[in-house]
Amino acid sequence: MPEPYDVITMGRIGVDLYPLQTGLPLAEVDTFGKFLGGSPTNVAVAAARLGRRTAVVTRTGRDAFGEYLHRQLREFGVDDRWVTPVDAYPTPITFCEIFPPDDFPLHFYRRPKAPDLEIHPGELDLGAIRAARVFWMTGTGLCAEPSRAATLAALRARDRSGTTVFDLDWRPMFWDEAEEDPGPAPRSVPAARYREALAHATVAVGNLDECEIATGEREPRAAARALIDAGVELAVVKKGPEGVLAVHRDGTVADVPPLPVEVVNGLGAGDAFGGALCHGLLAGWDTGRVMRYANAAGAIVASRLACSSAMPFPYEVEAALAEGVVVPRPTGAAP
Repeated sequence: MPEPYDVITMGRIGVDLYPLQTGLPLAEVDTFGKFLGGSPTNVAVAAARLGRRTAVVTRTGRDAFGEYLHRQLREFGVDDRWVTPVDAYPTPITFCEIFPPDDFPLHFYRRPKAPDLEIHPGELDLGAIRAARVFWMTGTGLCAEPSRAATLAALRARDRSGTTVFDLDWRPMFWDEAEEDPGPAPRSVPAARYREALAHATVAVGNLDECEIATGEREPRAAARALIDAGVELAVVKKGPEGVLAVHRDGTVADVPPLPVEVVNGLGAGDAFGGALCHGLLAGWDTGRVMRYANAAGAIVASRLACSSAMPFPYEVEAALAEGVVVPRPTGAAP
């Protein structure tokens, strides 16, 4: 058997077109930068930057943007063997507007359907997914078929082995409001889908809005407890400018403040946090250390314009932790 991957992620991929002029609405922006995008794909990039062997399961269009994404994945050291083309749909693009420190509207172009929602259960390498030390899936993967069935098939194949992370990743614009609740209780469709996936996960990660969708709880400790009651071993609740709360089933609690940073673009911070979370869990660190490290990685990316290409290297995270603040530097520059 080949060596298992450290991290396999599954879900969204696309091209991010980010304005190179901040503080302007899209109608007034003249220049854009093109970047690899999609939250679980960025998580794979972030973990690869930290020295982990990673791969992503997703689909693109059979077009020039799809070719660009393959090239970017290989350059970032992410295995693209399970990134396959869909003839019927174009590779998605996403625009953002940048109004620091906390307003970054996203504009998704994923119509008529995004290729990454066309992942079929029969196409999955369940052996590799089962063997991966960390498997990372997202709430968006549950929003439509056949992606939903494929995501659940991957979770069942894992059978809670290793570390299985559910990134709650709530994007309401991707969900069909007309879909009926499949369960007997009067819950929203997303809540019912999330509940089903949580039963197979060992770690759940989400911000307050996402935790509320998944559990009905918004207060951080109540949300963490509800996630644990739903089946996970570790609940990570991101509190934005107030830092992050992590609660383990064994009673361990880590409430970690944020690292001071001058925010340029906050959109990739959560993905950097995710990649660093995987790295710390794989390293066997205690919960507090994992959260501090992930916080620092997220803060570094928040200080930069891009997402994927902004993911930090280990020396950058270690420098930020040692200094207690994120000092703005070009991506990859020596401290």
